[in-house]
Amino acid sequence: GRTVETLDRQALERVVRNQRTRGLSPRSTARLVASVRGFYRFLVLDRRLDKNPADDLRSPRAWPALPKFLSLDEVDTLIAQPDVSTPLGLRDRAMIELLYATGLRVTELVGVRVADLHLEEHYLTCIGKGRKERLVPIGDQASVWIRRYQSDARRGLLSGRASPRLFLNARGGPLSRVGFWKILKRHARRANLPRTVSPHVLRHSFATHLLERGADLRSIQLMLGHADLSTTQIYTHVLAARLRTIYDRFHPRG
Repeated sequence: GRTVETLDRQALERVVRNQRTRGLSPRSTARLVASVRGFYRFLVLDRRLDKNPADDLRSPRAWPALPKFLSLDEVDTLIAQPDVSTPLGLRDRAMIELLYATGLRVTELVGVRVADLHLEEHYLTCIGKGRKERLVPIGDQASVWIRRYQSDARRGLLSGRASPRLFLNARGGPLSRVGFWKILKRHARRANLPRTVSPHVLRHSFATHLLERGADLRSIQLMLGHADLSTTQIYTHVLAARLRTIYDRFHPRG
């Protein structure tokens, strides 16, 4: 193996990157970088090294902030948490399925009206930021659970009242974004998922999984409702970081 005296800047960057991949926070990573720089400064002063390889080691502040996302297995585990033998469990399952299937913002999700759904054609109409309307595809699984929620739960939650909103709270009123945030947190805790799970993390997971499977950025931009393609390009950094980690682990000269 290599000793600390023989490590170069690329090797040190791999060490730092691996710590980030394992979940070390940017602040802790910055402290790690500072410690490595100081250690190598000492080696130079002690004349054990001629040059400090950590001099231009980058702190994570210089790196793009990568959005958090769940793996496919974690998404499956989360989606399976609601008790679908109850009306509220059916609602929760339909909401989580729809959120992951479409990448909607949480305000867009709770704002979906029954009239916005076009399940036969597998899409919904969404009013996003700036009151801009877009069409968002819906997959088969989400369509199945929305239909089940509508037929087996929603009418009971309404208790004879009327509401244009698709997703209702226990009293039959429109579910709020804070209400759904709490629901999602509860199911994430049951699934033993990280505390960082939020509606936005599922939106990031939707985009990242599409990109990993070959979807183009322009299509993802349209589905997410980003006005500017540069906003969507953060997901290329997610993919690049993952590929770099895989390369470092498995390439013989990585």
